[in-house]
Amino acid sequence: MTSEPTHTEAIRVIGRFEAGRGIPDEMRADVRMLGALLGQVLQECGSPGLFEDVERLRLATIQAYEEESAEAFERAAGIADSFSVARADEVARAFTCYFHLVNLAEEHQRVRVLRQRAGQPGREDAADTVAAAYAQLRREVGEDEARRRLAELRFHPVFTAHPTEARRRAVSTSIRRLSDLLTQNDAASDDGAEQRRARRRMLEEVDTLWRTAPLRAQKPSPTDEVRTVMSVFDETLFTTVPHVYRRIDDALRGEDSGASEPVVPAFVRVGSWVGGDRDGNPFVTASVTREAAQIASDHVLRGLERALDRIGRTLTLDAEGTPPSAAVTALWDAFSSSHPDAAAEIAARSPEEPHRRVVLSFARRVADTRTGADGGYPAPEALLEDLRAVQHSLAAAGAKRHAFGGVQHLIWQVETYGFHLTELEVRQHSQVHRQALAELEAGGERSDQTVEVLEVFHAIAEIQRTYGLRAAGRYVVSFTQSAEDLANVHRLARHALGDDAPVLDVVPLFETFADLQAAPEILAEVVQFPEFRARMAETGNRLEVMLGYSDSSKDVGPVAANLALYEAQEKIALWAKESGIALTLFHGRGGALGRGGGPANSAILAQPPHSVDGRFKLTEQGEVIFARYGEPAIAMRHIDQVAAATLLASSPGVEERTSGAAERFAEVAHTMDAASRARFFELVKADGFAPWFATVTPMEEIGLLALGSRPARRGLSVESLEDLRAIPWVFAWTQARINLAGWFGLGTALDAVGDEALLAEAYREWPLLRTMIDNVAMSLAKTDERIARRYLALGDRDDLAQLVLDELTLTREWVIRLTGGDGLLQNKPILQRAVALRSPYVDALSLLQLRALRELRAAASGSGADEEQRRLLLLSVSGVAAGLQNTG
Repeated sequence: MTSEPTHTEAIRVIGRFEAGRGIPDEMRADVRMLGALLGQVLQECGSPGLFEDVERLRLATIQAYEEESAEAFERAAGIADSFSVARADEVARAFTCYFHLVNLAEEHQRVRVLRQRAGQPGREDAADTVAAAYAQLRREVGEDEARRRLAELRFHPVFTAHPTEARRRAVSTSIRRLSDLLTQNDAASDDGAEQRRARRRMLEEVDTLWRTAPLRAQKPSPTDEVRTVMSVFDETLFTTVPHVYRRIDDALRGEDSGASEPVVPAFVRVGSWVGGDRDGNPFVTASVTREAAQIASDHVLRGLERALDRIGRTLTLDAEGTPPSAAVTALWDAFSSSHPDAAAEIAARSPEEPHRRVVLSFARRVADTRTGADGGYPAPEALLEDLRAVQHSLAAAGAKRHAFGGVQHLIWQVETYGFHLTELEVRQHSQVHRQALAELEAGGERSDQTVEVLEVFHAIAEIQRTYGLRAAGRYVVSFTQSAEDLANVHRLARHALGDDAPVLDVVPLFETFADLQAAPEILAEVVQFPEFRARMAETGNRLEVMLGYSDSSKDVGPVAANLALYEAQEKIALWAKESGIALTLFHGRGGALGRGGGPANSAILAQPPHSVDGRFKLTEQGEVIFARYGEPAIAMRHIDQVAAATLLASSPGVEERTSGAAERFAEVAHTMDAASRARFFELVKADGFAPWFATVTPMEEIGLLALGSRPARRGLSVESLEDLRAIPWVFAWTQARINLAGWFGLGTALDAVGDEALLAEAYREWPLLRTMIDNVAMSLAKTDERIARRYLALGDRDDLAQLVLDELTLTREWVIRLTGGDGLLQNKPILQRAVALRSPYVDALSLLQLRALRELRAAASGSGADEEQRRLLLLSVSGVAAGLQNTG
């Protein structure tokens, strides 16, 4: 083995590595500064020698990554194995902190670039903005049709509590404070004093991050998960979404924006499964669902109260120059009668300022709505009516910039969020419904589960009475396998409440390969049921259908699942179009590539004709929620991109391209489907595969990590894949640096086609294949064969291990050939940089995780050493999740 380099040599190696990643100068400066602050904290607060040990392992993994030599890799592994358990624990924490800081620096750079672009003329015309999509649509279909489609645009993210966010909320909060300090540091003057102050505070915050326990002491309750999601609304979404609308309106209308009625509708609707998704989660009860709705309403009403108060205080327009309309005068008179003391106080602060007075009175009425006092608004529609009265009054008096400026922002907020904030959705497994109905119709004693099933309908009815129909009403049926599964929801609602049953939009969730194939026939049957016909008549013949990405991928493999999903969408969309049904497809996409992850906008543009039609709904979960919506500038960019793709997906040009490519490459799809499925079954249907999988990945141990409130599996043990939820299936393969759920079978599928020229043409012209291959390239780039081999060696099935490695090699070869260059992601340089920057540091944590996993596999159960090794393992899981980012 080579001797360890000197400190000077080490600095040179690390500097050369970072410089070779193509990192922008500003970002490199941030990474170095934050890394130096962490190093200072480790020296000040860590045990003796910790900093030096961290640097030794960091240098060794960088050298192993750069040199790609077995000797360098063995040296890095030897360092990881040489630490005591206590030291390994500290080192794992240090690398995890480092990832949080690198992620922060990268996010800060994205924000920096977005702000620089915003200051450049013409950036609104970038290809992936709503303004550009609208311009293209207008060229293809004409002004009137483009305007109609824009008016009907809808983007509907649904936040879920699926357990893939490994960070504690305290850690996320500390990182957010650091983000603010980085911004202050950028804005600091050159005299040095402000920068020194900002860096001193950053050092204090990094110290806090280091001292904060990285693992949750216990699993969060569903209510904890509700409050975590609420933080995204409070800090970002509530104020950001109206700015998205305004930015698009500015781009479309130029100087006219803000001086007249906007052309951009409030097209975002936010849903939530947090507190409503009870499929396999016994901790989500009817009382939890009620509490979730109450918490969300409290947050939005407080937000509206603050916004009304803020905008109201700016309307210091005197009555002589801006006279109120009769409607505004009547609103003030009514408030003065119902709230004489509050009216007197407001009037004293707003003499001869009628518009200010009346908007401040709205704030008081919203406060009454929140507290349940007399005088509150009965529904958000009443507040919207009052705001529009103010808007019309201001416009009539000539104050158009106020009418369509701040007041319009308030209108957009109420239209988007109502008094409920999130549209809470209930989800339950079809089998639970069948069991409950069997008990009820047998007439015997009701089990606790059946009582709880019925109580959910009482909760939905109560939420609708309190917060309006939009607050709750969608009921998603997991594992829908027949029309009867959907009709059962209405039958149970009648058992619970008779004729007083709540208004329900029952949404089928087709998850397995067989269910996806059967979906069109099931839907054709279900729309004949009286309850469905009645509800569709009330909603303009609207129907929502959910597609499951994760279970279908676990069922037949990622390639066949993607092709099956496309075919199902194509057939469902055609059936809906022929039946005159306004279809919304709800995509159960996760953050990880094995669960339909990857860039949403490219996926939207690859959908079959008529399957989008200006409406896109998808699940957002775990770390993806905070990555996409946790920072205002990034949230605005993401929403603009997705909305642009949603608008453009139904343009004649895009639909013609996708349908033509699907038809032209149908035989390619057929060959890939059959070959990939056979290869996947060769692996997962092999005798003993499930216990082998649990041995060669930290699947069992992941269940011990306090990620979320829902159990990781449906049964007590993993004897088959059916026992295992899709999320830990993906999460475990990711932790083992194999990422099998994202790519396995693609190499065999492409090899079965064999014609490289044909496949290259398909990659260029077939959006579905291009999206699939680009996502697999990202998944493969985060795979590390050297580490994967060590995980696979934990099992005693060389045949299965070799099968995985052979498929990995074949898939990598084909992906590189089709994407170009001599390595992965060479056509995606920014993504390649992000992966390469993290990889050696993830390797360090993986080596620590492997060491702990080997000890746990070998040790007797229940020993003290087990607990120490288990903690090390869980720390490394959290760190790897932070390093790889899209983990489950």
